[in-house]
Amino acid sequence: MNMIVAVDKNWGIGAKNNMPWYIPEDMKFFKNMTINKTVVMGRITFLSFPKQLPLKNRHNIILTRDENFKVNGATTVNGVLTLIELVKELPSEDVFIIGGQSIYQTFEKYCKKAYITKIDNTYKVDTYFPNLDLLDHWKIDKIHDTKFTNDGTPFTVYEYINTQI
Repeated sequence: MNMIVAVDKNWGIGAKNNMPWYIPEDMKFFKNMTINKTVVMGRITFLSFPKQLPLKNRHNIILTRDENFKVNGATTVNGVLTLIELVKELPSEDVFIIGGQSIYQTFEKYCKKAYITKIDNTYKVDTYFPNLDLLDHWKIDKIHDTKFTNDGTPFTVYEYINTQI
């Protein structure tokens, strides 16, 4: 499995169930990385999507404790072990954890790669991604060219590899 996320300087990822930034180029990167793949998210992340519709051209899996929660066009599962069983037959590179905070924290140890867009700015956030730079088993494998948002804020995609997998 893989993780994909955009973070601010403090590894913040969201505020009140929304992203506090809008970076079309990063959204395009996310789409290109996940298209025709499996994306795994929590119910709260799913509910933040426009019109609460699954992402197109992807197998959407929603992890929730609510056994009555169902979404047309998505698979819902009610436990971590159930989810792991569901995706274990898929190629690891085809499964992306896409949020939110508790889902990232739960699956970090199961992921081989992480694609982290680091935005060189701080925002008012209330949710965070684990700081991979502080975890001994995560190492930077590749750094993409720095790009700039419309307001001139630099952002860079870092590819991390989990050395324990």
